[in-house]
Amino acid sequence: MKKSIMLLMQYIGTKGFIKKAMASTLAFSILTMSFFPFYQPTQADNKTIQMAEEQKGSKKIAGVQEATTSFKDLSWKHRPERKSRVSRGNLNRDEVILLAMVIEGEAADEPYNGKVAVGAVILNRMESDKFPNTLSGVVYQDRAFESVMNGQFKRPLTTESIKAAQAALQGWDPTNGALYF
Repeated sequence: MKKSIMLLMQYIGTKGFIKKAMASTLAFSILTMSFFPFYQPTQADNKTIQMAEEQKGSKKIAGVQEATTSFKDLSWKHRPERKSRVSRGNLNRDEVILLAMVIEGEAADEPYNGKVAVGAVILNRMESDKFPNTLSGVVYQDRAFESVMNGQFKRPLTTESIKAAQAALQGWDPTNGALYF
């Protein structure tokens, strides 16, 4: 490895500017590949693939697909196993994005479990008689969420917030039914 880099450096020193740029790019690529090995799937990636395959083969009962997976391995922290539902709240794509936006605004610096908890609280409020029964009604309720009041929920979404919204929609509730956090 060092020998090939040394040869490239000698080549850079003896040739023109374009060849120097090409050689330095090649040297950078060699160094990068040696320090950052190629992506290897993790156990969590394998579990995600397995869960997707299980969902393909899940049972159909009265036209509703019953999910057969749990969220046991979504993070390193233990959480109680809970039978997942197909969808909690029956939200469309835009509403799922709105849920993820509020999660990002309220819990951007929180661990994954905290993000799921924010999503679960919002969904719990939708199911409660004390709050509006729509996502936008709960989210935009006066003084309900600080990030909505100050605009922080409009920050760029992270993949983790989207996954947290999906986990909450699938039935994971780390708050055990809480309406506030």
